[in-house]
Amino acid sequence: AICGLSLPVVLVFLATFLLLADYLKGRHPRGFPPGPMRLPFLGNLLHVNAKNPFSDIEKVRIGAKKYGNIFRLQAGSMRIVVVSGLPLVKEVLVHQGENFVDRPELPVSSEVFGSFGLVFSNGLSWKQQRRFALSTLRNFGLGKRSLEERIQEESRYLTDAIEEQKGQPFDPQLLIKNAVSNIICSVTFGDRFEYSDSRFQKLLHLIDITMELQGSVWIQLYQAFPALMKYVPGPHHAFFKNWGNLKSFVREIIDKHKEDWNPHETRDFIDAYLNEMAKEDAAPSFHEEGLLHCALDLFFAGTETTSATLRWALLYMALHPDIQARVQEEIDTVIGQSRQAALEDRDRLPYTNAVIHEVQRISNIVPLNVPRVATRDTTLAGFFLPKVNV
Repeated sequence: AICGLSLPVVLVFLATFLLLADYLKGRHPRGFPPGPMRLPFLGNLLHVNAKNPFSDIEKVRIGAKKYGNIFRLQAGSMRIVVVSGLPLVKEVLVHQGENFVDRPELPVSSEVFGSFGLVFSNGLSWKQQRRFALSTLRNFGLGKRSLEERIQEESRYLTDAIEEQKGQPFDPQLLIKNAVSNIICSVTFGDRFEYSDSRFQKLLHLIDITMELQGSVWIQLYQAFPALMKYVPGPHHAFFKNWGNLKSFVREIIDKHKEDWNPHETRDFIDAYLNEMAKEDAAPSFHEEGLLHCALDLFFAGTETTSATLRWALLYMALHPDIQARVQEEIDTVIGQSRQAALEDRDRLPYTNAVIHEVQRISNIVPLNVPRVATRDTTLAGFFLPKVNV
């Protein structure tokens, strides 16, 4: 007995108190988008399979047509509004862009990235980092090797590696990822890796494992219950360890750049960032931790999205040989067999260009966008969205 009360009575009282607290905390403001019924404490975690969230979210939306293209979900105590369909997505990203420009402070991203980099920084810091990255990448290669030359060089390595297969069936995933990663490495780190480089292959394998863990139920649970999951054993601890190893890899490259850095000779993105840091009037957001996370953002975002797009393109070419033949015919007519494609050829390859855009449109390259948060109280499709709502 506790204070004269039997243990069952205490447990019932405690359970009732927790359920009431969860109910009060989970109440939605008036005018909030509708959504499926949530479970106590878990919210709608069981509605969404972390390995294929897009498919399950689509099932929720289609299964209850009354929700339409905007509805709510809840992960633990975190409220989430899901928006789909071109008109509403355009409303969020374009017409109300300033209202949804920030990223939420999610437990996993806060643990890995903090408030640094290009993806998860907010406010003035994000604007400064984004402006610098766009300007640097746009002007990259003045007096040096251009981005186009780096892409053409890596394309030669890729086609040579494919020819080594001698027409036999093979999985192109690794070769494509090697090539795309090398282009990002060349721009960001100043050098490419041989496909046989064991350190490079270990890095790509680490990225694959980390991406797989990121889509696991363990990370989903960590997002919902971070304080509890920190003490629960599971693969989510390996996820954070892997990110630590990836950061160590990039830190080593940054340290090498600092050793032979020449402000008058900008070799890559890291050199350009070091130049910016060295300026007397440099913004406070330019520091080594910011450089580390910007480099990681460029590497991850550039590698995963581009390699996924190319793999989808190969799949659709295999499924539609008639389109494949027409693309090949146009390339042979305009470019021939004696040289590589160049950016200046794009306007003369309208069909090929249209096929590339259609692949990007129809493919499931990034099922869910990086989450955004409302920076102020606003309305969307007639529903009220309070500030700091994901």
